Amino acid sequence: MLNDSFKAINNEYNYWLDTLGFSNSVVANYTACVRDFFNWLQIQNIASVNLINQKHLTRYFEHLQTRPNKRRKGGLSTSYLNDNFTAIDKLFEFLHQMGMNKAPIPTNYRITPDKQARINNIEPFTIEEIKELQSNIDKAFEHYNYYYRETKTEQLKLVFALYYACGLRRKEGYNLTVNDIDFDKKTIFVKQGKNYKDRIIPMNQSIYKALEHYIYNFRNLQKPNHKRLFLSTTGTLNNSLQQLQKFCSNEALKSKRLTLHILRHSIATHLLQNGMSIENIARFLGHSTLDSTQIYTHIISR
Repeated sequence: MLNDSFKAINNEYNYWLDTLGFSNSVVANYTACVRDFFNWLQIQNIASVNLINQKHLTRYFEHLQTRPNKRRKGGLSTSYLNDNFTAIDKLFEFLHQMGMNKAPIPTNYRITPDKQARINNIEPFTIEEIKELQSNIDKAFEHYNYYYRETKTEQLKLVFALYYACGLRRKEGYNLTVNDIDFDKKTIFVKQGKNYKDRIIPMNQSIYKALEHYIYNFRNLQKPNHKRLFLSTTGTLNNSLQQLQKFCSNEALKSKRLTLHILRHSIATHLLQNGMSIENIARFLGHSTLDSTQIYTHIISR
């Protein structure tokens, strides 16, 4: 629980990020990172931003890099760590703009990703495994009552339409709204993806039908108080994926790690295997450089 001083700074920081034009997801993520930092400071008996010095930053960054991951085995990912470092740099940029000249200066400390380690950690699903997962969606939640069964079933079908067939990133899919789907033009508008870039994804007929069914025959009937396509959080969607995975009979499939982002990796490798050029895959995935896309050439040649 944050003290009043940290809580006020955190709220002002949130507002400052919003006025700078950061996307809602980035504002929420950076604010959460800074909140975690303030909680750590309180444990160290630091109760005000005026008492923070560069040594505290060094110790906190060391803490993050040695802290275990709370969701899975191992440590925190490089991207997660760098998001935290960026969020805290932005905090001190904000404090300096507010006139706190004695506040620590932004460190610009980042970890360079180990490309080979990243490649080794990616284990995409085969086309056959994707088909098996999809074929079990209708059966995997039969033990739930009708409302929960329908919700989990319909949302998982949408997961495969967006995260696999469209190759969306986790937050891109979660932030999609009904207004982002243009059935007349058969396109999906992805607002402020990674690096704050918008992009438009064309829908093939199967994606078109899946979205049309989901929106008009399921989502609109629920009458949610928001415009997002998904009714559940990404954490709930990932949990549903893992439950679906356990329901399958294929032991090799069950032993793999299945997340929303693994579905994106899977479609990228399948497109490459089917002859799509690296350049077109990069545009499809919303990569700003080909370096990010080249990892899939290494994955399929392992």
